[in-house]
Amino acid sequence: MDLANRLNFPIVDIEYSIPLSNIMMGAFKEIFNKQASLLERLEKVHGKLMDSMLRGSGLENIIEILYENIKNPVVLSLSFSGENFKKLGENSKYLEEEFDKEIRSFYECGDTRSKLKKLIEEDIMIDGRYVKRMIMPIILRNQIYGHLFFWGIETPLGGFDVSIIESSSTTISLFILQQLSIKEVEIRYSSEYFEDLISLDASRKKKALDRAKFFNLNIDDHYIVEVLSFKGESDELEEDLNYLQEFSNPIVNNIENIMNDLKLQGIVSTKGHGIQILLNFREKEKAMSSVELFNEKLLEMLLKRKKEIEIKIGVGRVYKGLRNVDKSFQDAIRAVRIGKVISSKNIITYDELGIFKILSQDFLNHELEDFYDTTLKKLVDYDEKKSTELILTLTSYFKNNGNLTRISEELFTHYNTILYRVKRIEEITGLNLDDPSERLNLEIAIKIKELLLK
Repeated sequence: MDLANRLNFPIVDIEYSIPLSNIMMGAFKEIFNKQASLLERLEKVHGKLMDSMLRGSGLENIIEILYENIKNPVVLSLSFSGENFKKLGENSKYLEEEFDKEIRSFYECGDTRSKLKKLIEEDIMIDGRYVKRMIMPIILRNQIYGHLFFWGIETPLGGFDVSIIESSSTTISLFILQQLSIKEVEIRYSSEYFEDLISLDASRKKKALDRAKFFNLNIDDHYIVEVLSFKGESDELEEDLNYLQEFSNPIVNNIENIMNDLKLQGIVSTKGHGIQILLNFREKEKAMSSVELFNEKLLEMLLKRKKEIEIKIGVGRVYKGLRNVDKSFQDAIRAVRIGKVISSKNIITYDELGIFKILSQDFLNHELEDFYDTTLKKLVDYDEKKSTELILTLTSYFKNNGNLTRISEELFTHYNTILYRVKRIEEITGLNLDDPSERLNLEIAIKIKELLLK
């Protein structure tokens, strides 16, 4: 008895004449009544959640219902859209900063638990005391779209709370699916319109111009097109099929949010492994400064979301009139294509292409190949056969304006060796680097080589 008291273990003395079945019946009745009550409460909560979703009340209302029943801080973090919904309560609002820090740490510090598709329960230190934290992933199409975070600050988190959390995660997944389905239809509609707008078919373009008002586009405004190209680490067919659904479409939502924040007008469409953005401006002078700020925020968002994906953004020139959008689109396409070859920058504008604006014209391909063969190919072949670095030396020669001392320092090679290489370059190509015309031919041939080997 003394030991039981020390351990706070209850011992009940029952009259030996009372049958065990009577005791067990009473205990089971109490347990079953409690379970039935919990199930009834859970059913009511589930009904409220489903009713909220069907009425389209929004995720804020779902979080409100969760807080009312769990009576603890609740945060919904949607990684696919970057949105956060929270309900903390009066007694835990002062901990908001600490909660936000925990959520950032969960996603940003290489925590592999953020990729787990199951409930995470753990005890953590909050405000000088240990409390239970629960994290439930929001899973849709076998992908994690975000997480629900709960902290047992005001009342302990228990089994009943787990049941509510599981039910709510399913409801939120259905809500997201509903929103994504609507968004996919909107994106498809915008993409079809953009395809008509840049079409070479006069009837399709006229049809698009006639429908401009439905997209809040003014025919006489100034327009600029950006093309976003993405390349992942894997080229698996399954990834290709799921690409728009799992990556591109959610990105469109983020881009539209940035446009709204900056008060920019336009449309966003998708095609293949890329996204096209059409921005319109009343005044041409404001276009480039606005685009620069937009791209800064755009790149920040993209790199934050998908670090493992190679991103290239091509920016076309500004054109007056909606009927000239196809010109800006072609500029942007060329900027992306050539930018992948000549620049490591994520964003490249058409104006930055320099001489490549001319060299990248498709109808010049045959002429470029012929020019390359008659000027530089012999030198390239010699390098490959003899394992020399004459092309590298020639590239450095043009970069340093023919200054042999600088070339020597850049290549960590003796001055006399550089001098010998320059003479060999002239002998093999038959071109004199002291002659301005022949020097220009070799410099252009170097540029053409970059294009042909892309």
